[in-house]
Amino acid sequence: MKIGVDEAGRGSVIGPLVVCAFASISQTHLKELGVKDSKDLSKKKRDELFDILSEMPHNVVICSPERIDNSLNLNDLEVDLFAEALAIMPEGEIMLDACDVNADRFARNVSSKSNLNCIAEHKADENHPEVSAASIIAKVTRDRAVEQLSEEMGIDLGSGYPSDPKTKTAVKELVKGERPHECLRWSWKTVSDAWGGTPPPRPNALQRTLF
Repeated sequence: MKIGVDEAGRGSVIGPLVVCAFASISQTHLKELGVKDSKDLSKKKRDELFDILSEMPHNVVICSPERIDNSLNLNDLEVDLFAEALAIMPEGEIMLDACDVNADRFARNVSSKSNLNCIAEHKADENHPEVSAASIIAKVTRDRAVEQLSEEMGIDLGSGYPSDPKTKTAVKELVKGERPHECLRWSWKTVSDAWGGTPPPRPNALQRTLF
């Protein structure tokens, strides 16, 4: 059994950060399905594979903007999230897509947090089918969450990433109230710039400016 773990939404200013752990018995089967890094697939193909992969053993952890704002830093938070995703997975060889510039350090930290033996590599989502599968589930889950927010709020949030013009426009609208909207990551520089200064802290938030 091979287990891959990956995330989606680390750099997004809107919506959740999603981590998925995925277990695979056959990497050959995943390759035959056309599984590869989610960034290399069309939306249609990701959606098709999501339906298939969701029937296989996996665990998804959805981290809210509030939890992100309440965290000390993203690297430590993602160590926690990767460990949480692994908590109910079957035993197997664990490969992580490294979120730290130091892949070995990331592996050590997740291993310590989860009490499991983990290996981490940069671009693991490109080189290991089980991590590619995790990346697909994580990305589709996150993208659908942002799409649902757009529908509920009646505003086009775009991809949720700061480089997206639609997202930039949406952020400007979402900071017009007494507080920034709950779907925003208040500690992101994109939000503080749109707010015109440091936003009021979330309850119990450790306020700082990121990205």
